[in-house]
Amino acid sequence: MEKYFALCLLLYVFAGSFAEDLTYSNGFYSKAPQRLSKYSGFGNVRLQHFRVPEDAVLVRWLLTVSRGSGLNCGDQNITVHFRAGAPPVINPLGTAFPNSTSVSLAHNLTLIIPSGQSSNVTLFNVTHPKPGDWFLAAHLPKDEGKIEQQGLPSCSYLFQAQLFLRRAADLPILQHNIPLYQTLTTAPALFKVFVPEFSSRLDVFILNCSVKLGNDCGLSVTVGSSTLREGSEVKQNCSGLESCSASVLIPPWNSWLLVMVETSQPNTTIPFSISANVTVGCKPLSVSSDFNTSAFIRTIIAPQSNSSGSLNDTSVSMRDQMGLHANSSEPMCMKSPSVFRDEQDVLSLRFIVSSNLTVTSDLPTVLTLEQSPGDSGGTFVVQLNLNTSSLVGGFAHVKACLTATAPLLHLNRSQTCATGLMQGYSLSVSSKESQALLRIPFPDAAVWYLSLQTVCNDSVDCRNASAIVSVSVSVSACIDDCGPYGECRLQRTHSYLYGACVCKAGWQGWGCTDGATAQSYSRQLAAALFLTFSNFFFIPPIVVALYRGYHTEAAIYFFTMFFSTVCFYVTILSIYLSIYLSIYLSIYLSIYLSIYLSIVRLFVLHIVVIKMCFLQFYHACDQPGVTVMCIMDYDTLQFCDFLGSVVSVWVTIVCMARLQDPVKYLLFMAGTLIISMAMQLDRRGLWNLLGPVLFALVIMVTSWVYRGVKRHQCYPPLWRRWVLFLLPGIVSALIGVCVYVFAQTDSNYYYTHSIWHVMVATSVVFLLPPREKHVPPWGWTNKICSYRRCKNEKVEHYTVN
Repeated sequence: MEKYFALCLLLYVFAGSFAEDLTYSNGFYSKAPQRLSKYSGFGNVRLQHFRVPEDAVLVRWLLTVSRGSGLNCGDQNITVHFRAGAPPVINPLGTAFPNSTSVSLAHNLTLIIPSGQSSNVTLFNVTHPKPGDWFLAAHLPKDEGKIEQQGLPSCSYLFQAQLFLRRAADLPILQHNIPLYQTLTTAPALFKVFVPEFSSRLDVFILNCSVKLGNDCGLSVTVGSSTLREGSEVKQNCSGLESCSASVLIPPWNSWLLVMVETSQPNTTIPFSISANVTVGCKPLSVSSDFNTSAFIRTIIAPQSNSSGSLNDTSVSMRDQMGLHANSSEPMCMKSPSVFRDEQDVLSLRFIVSSNLTVTSDLPTVLTLEQSPGDSGGTFVVQLNLNTSSLVGGFAHVKACLTATAPLLHLNRSQTCATGLMQGYSLSVSSKESQALLRIPFPDAAVWYLSLQTVCNDSVDCRNASAIVSVSVSVSACIDDCGPYGECRLQRTHSYLYGACVCKAGWQGWGCTDGATAQSYSRQLAAALFLTFSNFFFIPPIVVALYRGYHTEAAIYFFTMFFSTVCFYVTILSIYLSIYLSIYLSIYLSIYLSIYLSIVRLFVLHIVVIKMCFLQFYHACDQPGVTVMCIMDYDTLQFCDFLGSVVSVWVTIVCMARLQDPVKYLLFMAGTLIISMAMQLDRRGLWNLLGPVLFALVIMVTSWVYRGVKRHQCYPPLWRRWVLFLLPGIVSALIGVCVYVFAQTDSNYYYTHSIWHVMVATSVVFLLPPREKHVPPWGWTNKICSYRRCKNEKVEHYTVN
């Protein structure tokens, strides 16, 4: 009901927000609800992508957060971040960004759901928004590390964003140096003006303003659109002035800018005239129409060519430029080398320029870096390397400025690296610091310009100062591939892809470089050893199962242990098999040959096993940090570990039912196949364990009740079996399940999960039923006495016949 009321209120506000002299149209866009997660990194956020069309004068987001069915859910804060042009850069945990990384945090809004409410509906509006891509990122507060089992009731939250926009279909266009007469009433007057390429200045003039009472019109002019950042709009107050102008130095190229005129005089009709003037500063020199393939390959594709060839190419290029300059009537104001765009993979892009980029003091060198909208989901990396042996004249340093939508053309005069409506990013290299690196996460989807110019020292004549700079520009999914303590993952929201780091071992930050809460090497090693060596407790269940003749069950326990621990157990098995086979060979061969073969077999097997013993299986592969080691794909190891654990519980309980062998093995196979299917669908689901356990308990209880009714006594009949075996086994299993479900967190995982291993293995030892009376120990039908069989079945066979 609250949501529909907010929608009606929103439509009412839309209807009365603007004057009727323009034609407006409304648009409605909605995204499917998404379940929110606790924040530990940008991979946990729920990103939503909207497209704001041209001439949009108002957008409002209807933000709806609803709480699912949970127990004891208190007050909950949900944070929503907004940004235009690229996904928002956020830092809720206050972690340190990687070195040489420049960020501007996005605008955020906090939504609160009180404990007594199930939803929160909030309206957030942006007047005169920038057209293009807008992104919203929502998340819950910090993840405290509690490992929640899927299937248990928990406090879940759904987030949905809906966009309502109002668009002016017939905005008046300001022609260059052509006055436009307008009348301003209560609502602001809106216009738009186009800024062509190579523009250096935009001026909007207000003239002939008059009112009936007094001379002050109280007008103000705003140029630009809102991006929820400072500096995206230029505002000029014209109060008390007969004529005034709003100027934008270095406006964004090839774009429409919104112009708004409003008054502080209420209920007054104000006539005025408005005009715009765009100044084109300079244009780069035209290049030759002939494409020199060999020179392009040597200078761009294969810059490792010999120095003589590079010098020849440079001289030819300079000769062509001088010839073009001589034939051109326009003054030379900047150099614009060719840039080769090489798309290598998803969110993997590089810009290649000539290896010999000569930067001078008289003219700036401008590189045009065209980015597509899909490149904004990665990290923009710019690196400068100064050739210190190429310095000429009164060189001080090379100043560089990276800006979007328009370049900065006077670096030696400007004190700041910024254009008229956007802040840029500055770099500098000198003889003392010959390298400079800049990384920008989630750059705006626009055409970027890298301007470079040599700045002179205090020498009188610095017209010929120059230096050679090597420029490397690329776009990658993550910063340094998230380093050794992180994993770079490609996330997708509908058709939009972006990169995010998932950190391990307590490391945090945008590139997993903040080690304030990092785990030490000794703690990582202790975690690996705890989790792997706790599986030693599976040796008693294997031995007990083999002794009582349950070879299938023993094989399953070994499978679980094999994929959950180190291969030390392979050594034990190899010793057991070697001794077993050598004793049987001694029956048919001489004792000396048998001993020799046993020694050789043990030697060969143990050399192989010792080499393998440094390879740990699932839990060694599951560890974060530098102690991780995998012998095969992690997903395969995890599947085998989860499958072995659940199947071990399944076969143990079915074995306790004491069914006939055909029925028992049928249930073994059928249960294993069904559990495998369930593991493939949802590996961490709680019912993957509870389902087989409950079904097996039903089979066991049914079998025990049937036996008790048939024998007219309780089954199992011996009280020692209940007190000394069943009850301890049940208690151990319950302790293990409680620790597994309720006590595990990221910080205590290595010893709580080790307790789970110990409790499960202990419960199997107690719960396995005793050996059948007709089955000898270890399942051997023949006994060994002094390397000779005590009972010769072959002789007995002929005797009977």
